[in-house]
Amino acid sequence: MAASLGPLVGAIDQGTSSTRFLVFNAETAELLSHHQVEIKQEFPREGWVEQDPKEILNSVYECVEKTCEKMKQLNINIANIRAIGVTNQRETTVVWDKTTGEPLYNAIVWLDLRTQSTVERLLKKVPGRNKTFSKFKTGLPLSTYFSAVKLRWLLDNVEEIRKAVEDQRAMFGTIDSWLIWSLTGGKNGGIHCTDVTNASRTMLFNIHSLEWDPELCKFFDIPMEILPNVRSSSEIYGVMESGALTGVPISGCLGDQSAALVGQMCFQDGQAKNTYGTGCFLLCNTGQKSVFSEHGLITTIAYKMGRDKPTFYALEGSVAIAGAVVRWLRDNLGIAQTSQEVEKLAADVGTSYGCYFVPAFSGLYAPYWEPSARGIICGLTQFTNKNHIAFAALEAVCFQTREILDAMNKDCGIPLSQLQVDGGMTNNKILMQLQSDILCIPVVKPSMPETTALGAAMAAGAAEGVGVWSLNPGDLTAVTCERFEPQINPEESEYRYARWKKAVMKSMGWETSEAPSNGDISIFYSLPMVIFIMSSMVMLIGAKYISG
Repeated sequence: MAASLGPLVGAIDQGTSSTRFLVFNAETAELLSHHQVEIKQEFPREGWVEQDPKEILNSVYECVEKTCEKMKQLNINIANIRAIGVTNQRETTVVWDKTTGEPLYNAIVWLDLRTQSTVERLLKKVPGRNKTFSKFKTGLPLSTYFSAVKLRWLLDNVEEIRKAVEDQRAMFGTIDSWLIWSLTGGKNGGIHCTDVTNASRTMLFNIHSLEWDPELCKFFDIPMEILPNVRSSSEIYGVMESGALTGVPISGCLGDQSAALVGQMCFQDGQAKNTYGTGCFLLCNTGQKSVFSEHGLITTIAYKMGRDKPTFYALEGSVAIAGAVVRWLRDNLGIAQTSQEVEKLAADVGTSYGCYFVPAFSGLYAPYWEPSARGIICGLTQFTNKNHIAFAALEAVCFQTREILDAMNKDCGIPLSQLQVDGGMTNNKILMQLQSDILCIPVVKPSMPETTALGAAMAAGAAEGVGVWSLNPGDLTAVTCERFEPQINPEESEYRYARWKKAVMKSMGWETSEAPSNGDISIFYSLPMVIFIMSSMVMLIGAKYISG
């Protein structure tokens, strides 16, 4: 059995809500085995989102070991794993001590909003407070979303990190860098690198010259010596230094959304995919030219499949909250025990009954880039129940996708005739049908939903020195898909979409960073004190009155 399989490739998929390790057959792209571990998110204050870098690293080790055990049970020889690819939640920022290998603070997750005041302070330095001042260098607007402002916050607020930078002990990286450095030896010769796709999400990287930009590093006041080396998405960075796969090269690295683009085989100019994970990300390959949006999309690097291979670019529509809204209904409101139950609640009513949910928990990303927005549920009546809210939450994911798809169609000039989709939420059939209805075009889902991991495996297997995975168009395996066709009339779809846009307008301008962060709480802190003083006075006067 083991002999007939041929070369295998592993993929580490470190997402916002979970870590997975998956093993693919390099010749057929078949998924052979995998293991998944959920990751804790910490919310120490309102708007703050953190994760423990050590927990993330340990979850990777656990997934690798457990997958290897499962493969031994299947009688598959793990010695056939020729390479490992890494794909990761992007922008999430880690600073660690290279002498001890320990993180100096929790990872600040991409969704985190603590940097809103940092962004506003930085904007004051920009002529005309223009958010898109670095658009033609980085492709990105100045936003809490990207790594540079998170790193700036850490340097401003964490004494240990400032000291480590002074002592030249500090290393910065996004999750890919933290993992690759740790897995290739850590403090004992670990490789400090990132790939072009992850670097393009920092706001410190020139996406044309493919180098860290000295002017931007100066603007954010970030010392360049703490930054990782930038490499292509497909080359041998180093080898695994411990565990069941010791000695196997790590040879692929792509930010999760770029990896999904590769895994969906979107290698042609104009091909696009939408991934439904914690957030929702629509990427369209624009070929070897960078295209700059007029409608609130960002320009990013799609991939660079080897040192001497050309760089491909993409237009991206980023939505912060997609799957996270289902997790919120489950964990915060407790209206369901599992994510599947949320789908069932929605299915039982089949309508939101005029209720609209704008889940702007982290402000609004594309196409608005409005950090002051916050989540709202509107159109409520006495008739509204939890089923309608569950349905409105799923609809929100679809409406947000429609907004970024509209922007994409305007920027590209050629409307997409169908939407290729992937990610955990695509298992939700109600959502997929709803998405097709709201977009008025077919939605196409590959039957193997792990496209992000597949993309990382393809990059690793195709790397020079590994060469077990061919990316020639003729050699790519045909993918079986499930199609969802629109089932409602376009007029109804347009009416609902117009109402959604009205709701979005109502979510904006909610939060200002000028207000003291705990200003709204202080009154509650002082209320018991006021009651205590008042009641003491009443008792005192009462006592005097009685004794008198």
